[in-house]
Amino acid sequence: MADNTVIRLMGRRLRLAVIGGGPGSFIGAMHRQAARLDDRYELVAGALSSDPARSLVASMSLGIPPERSYPDGHSLINAEAARSDGADVVAIMTPNDSHYRFAMLALDHGMDVICDKPMTNTLVEARALHDKVRTSGLVFCLTHNYSGYPMVRQAKAMVLEGMLGDVRLVQVDYVQGGRAKPGPGRTTWKEDPARGGTSLVLGDIGTHAHHLLRFITGLEVAEVAADVGAIVPGRQAHDYAGALLRLSNGARGNFWVTQAAAGVENGLRIRVSGALGSLEWQQENPQVLHFKPLDAPAQLRTPRGPGTLPLAARASRIAAGHPEGFHEAFATLYTDAGDTIAARRSGTPPDPLALFFPDAADGLHGLRFVDSAIASSRNNGAWTVV
Repeated sequence: MADNTVIRLMGRRLRLAVIGGGPGSFIGAMHRQAARLDDRYELVAGALSSDPARSLVASMSLGIPPERSYPDGHSLINAEAARSDGADVVAIMTPNDSHYRFAMLALDHGMDVICDKPMTNTLVEARALHDKVRTSGLVFCLTHNYSGYPMVRQAKAMVLEGMLGDVRLVQVDYVQGGRAKPGPGRTTWKEDPARGGTSLVLGDIGTHAHHLLRFITGLEVAEVAADVGAIVPGRQAHDYAGALLRLSNGARGNFWVTQAAAGVENGLRIRVSGALGSLEWQQENPQVLHFKPLDAPAQLRTPRGPGTLPLAARASRIAAGHPEGFHEAFATLYTDAGDTIAARRSGTPPDPLALFFPDAADGLHGLRFVDSAIASSRNNGAWTVV
């Protein structure tokens, strides 16, 4: 990513405004650091907290001038849209229930949007936001950041090149232990269905696993037979979901996500098997992609190592053998979105390799999957069309 496409096309960085992600927010810092890593964005405005006083203090603590430190997201969008030097892009990292209204307002004002997942809390909102993005012609990036890892992109490129043959089996797990103890987790709003959505585990990490499956294979989940609920005694919010999947090409899948596996940290893993071989990747060891071709020795693929394909090479920033991780994967999405936004604003065709970031269609597919999995579970695991 040596070439700064944004500055080359626009003569300046994109002006970025952030909503949410204030003091104590893990994901807020990730968004801001990702935006700056490849020098595509300049942070110009912020509304970082739902508390107006804290919002102003937090924004100014990041070096945002007082006149562009706003008490809330609506004020930010309206005021920035009225400025001749206003924000080009709005990044949203608020609780789930406000993603929809902030994204819709930003799009109404002609601003491109980068939004944390899940895109919305409800399928009705997801459909409306997807339609809005499509008719507006603006760029909408949904930060399913695991799709930004070089070896995840290597896996996708190998599937696209036919190196696995027809995909037949997919296994995806996202296993955490942060809610293994009874009682609320660190972020309590996520356990409120009105703010965090109908299913805590599916909205929080299930959408990541679902998107990773779709991203690598290029397939859709056609039907799901699911069991969704809580395994920790006394808990009402969902902390577990398991499902069998039927994919759009007839392949079979297995899906398992939980936040209540005692002692586990962040175990995201996917295995894809085709007629000609299999791929395996784990987020806790993200530099290595295992490729096991049929009737040939197993191989390891690494960023910038032998056999690295262009889609993976674009997502890697440093010399072979040096580790890259969560921050860099997040930054890949910001850079892809930034390059695409700059191309749109300058009337230039975008780099095809920059168009693999998750978008509103991915957000809509995620909400469809969540709704169908819950419906299946309520019907005792019956097969349910997505």
